Amino acid sequence: MSTITRREAIGTAAVGVAGAALIGGAASQVSAQETSRVAAFAGTHTPKPLRFDPAKLTGLSERLITSHWENNYQGSVRGLNTIETRLAAAMADPDYPTVAYAGLKREELHRTGSVVLHEIYFDGLGGNGNPGGSIYEALDIWFGSFEAWEAEFRRTAMSLAGGSGWCVLSWNAHTRSLHNYWAWDHMHGAVTGAPLIALDMYEHSYHMDYGSAAARYVDAFMANLDWEVIDARYRAATS
Repeated sequence: MSTITRREAIGTAAVGVAGAALIGGAASQVSAQETSRVAAFAGTHTPKPLRFDPAKLTGLSERLITSHWENNYQGSVRGLNTIETRLAAAMADPDYPTVAYAGLKREELHRTGSVVLHEIYFDGLGGNGNPGGSIYEALDIWFGSFEAWEAEFRRTAMSLAGGSGWCVLSWNAHTRSLHNYWAWDHMHGAVTGAPLIALDMYEHSYHMDYGSAAARYVDAFMANLDWEVIDARYRAATS
């Protein structure tokens, strides 16, 4: 089982308050047929399979990747489905408490961010770590050199080490520029940012292999990046 962080416990508590409000309320009487009509809250998300063999990564064990994918990522997929189902029921109840609805909406954002970032994280792995393509040229332009970008990306990631959050290389569609963003949790990021690389800095993503040696984990992550995937994301974001 995955370790529950303090922040996740707070989020879970918010869901508990919201869920309790459903019990005995009019929303709990809404039929499955009625709630399924709300497409925005269908609750039908399914886990995305790994696109690589986790036993063949360099410096990241099969046990670590499998645990991360099965427990943390799939836990968020299940959580998002649960929240969407509850939102559908709450929408059908005009008297649903506002404070409870706020808890559901916060958890919807939290779980959505977790699902999206984890899928970007896993889909970006499976390569040999050798950069290339138009994204390489773009990083060279925006940061002065690819090496300067990588140094800034690593520094951003390490500023989260020992805590939690994400280091995300994004294309900002509003400013039309590339940036490494510091994300304290699943809900932080530039509003118009399109994530190109997402590095999970929560301890569950590396503690099994590296303990508190987060820098060695970052080294392993960079060595396994698939830059063809990252370049395709960049071209799609800027097209």
